[in-house]
Amino acid sequence: MADIQSQPLAEDVPDLSGFAVSIEDIEAAAGRIDGQAVKTPVLRHPLLDERTGARVLIKPENLQRSGSFKFRGAFNRLNLIPEADRPKGVVACSSGNHAQGVAASAQLLGMPATIVMPEDAPQIKLERTRGYGATVVTYDRETESRDAIAKALCDESGATFVHPYNDPGVIAGQGTVGLELAAQAAALGLPLDDVLACTGGGGLASGIAVALAHKTPQTRFHTAEPALFDDYKRSLESGTIQTNAAKSGSVCDALLTEAPGEVSFSILRELAGEAVAVTDEEALAAVAFAFSELKLVVEPGGAVALAALLTGKLPLQGQTVGVVLTGGNIDPQMLMQALGR
Repeated sequence: MADIQSQPLAEDVPDLSGFAVSIEDIEAAAGRIDGQAVKTPVLRHPLLDERTGARVLIKPENLQRSGSFKFRGAFNRLNLIPEADRPKGVVACSSGNHAQGVAASAQLLGMPATIVMPEDAPQIKLERTRGYGATVVTYDRETESRDAIAKALCDESGATFVHPYNDPGVIAGQGTVGLELAAQAAALGLPLDDVLACTGGGGLASGIAVALAHKTPQTRFHTAEPALFDDYKRSLESGTIQTNAAKSGSVCDALLTEAPGEVSFSILRELAGEAVAVTDEEALAAVAFAFSELKLVVEPGGAVALAALLTGKLPLQGQTVGVVLTGGNIDPQMLMQALGR
C-alpha cells in the first residue's frame, strides 16, 4: 500500500493530537495488512448517480477477506500481540463479522481463537467462523452478558481479548478503508465532499474519520445506523454517550451494539457531521438495489449507508459521495426476503 502511505498530509489538518488513534497508526496498519487484506476497488454506476443526483463512489468491503471490513482491524490488532502471548490465543465477542475477521486472522497467524457469539446470529456467520478453525461459544442476547463470558474465558486461558470496536489497534486497521478511499477518489479526480459508512460501535467510522481528516479535510463524514439502534446519532446530537434500550429486533444484526465505544466516540464527537438512521425496510430495499442493479451481495447492516443515500436522508445532490458497503455475509433466506419485497 505504498501508494497510499506516501501521500503527503493535506493542508489545514485539524489538531488530532489528543486522539487515541493517529494517522501514523493507520498508515502503520496499512503496512501490516498489505498482502493479506483485499484493497477493495471503488465502483461507480450510472443508475446510482442518476437516481441520487450525486457522483457516487461505492467502496465494497463486502468483497473483503472474510466478507467484511472487520478483517482489516482484526489482522492489525492480532499482529500487535507479542509473540510470547500468541500461543494463549485470542477471545472476541461478535454477532458475526468481527468473529470471522478475528477467526480468519488467527488462522493465518497460527493462533487459537474463541469467539463469543449470540445464538441468534445468522447461521452463515456461525458456520464460517467455525470454518476458520475458531471455537464458538454462543449466548442469549437477552439474558446473558457476552462480556462476562469473554472475561471468564480470558481469565482461564490467558488469551488476549480483542474488542470489536473499542480498541485503538482495531480502529487503526479499519481506518485503512479511509486511506484507500481518499487515494482512489483523488486518482479519479473527484475530491470527496461526503462519506457515509454503516456504524455500530464506531470502530470503522472513527478510523475512516481520522484518515479523512488528514487526507481530505474538506470531506464531511456521516454515520449511518438502523433506526431502532441509533445510539450514535443520539450520542452525537447530545454530546454524551447514549445507549439502546433493545438488544435485538432488527435485520441489521451487524450493527446491534448497546452503545458507542468510548474511544471511537471521543473521535467522532469531534469529526463526524450529521448522523442518519434508516428503517429495516429501507435497509432491505438497499440490499435489493445492490443485488439487482449493482450486482453486489450485501447484508442489511452492510447496506445501511447505501440506504441512507438512496432515501435522500442527506442533501447530497451535485456532491461527490463515498459510500462504504461494510459486509456481505447474508443468509440466503434474508437475501430472498429483501428481493421478495
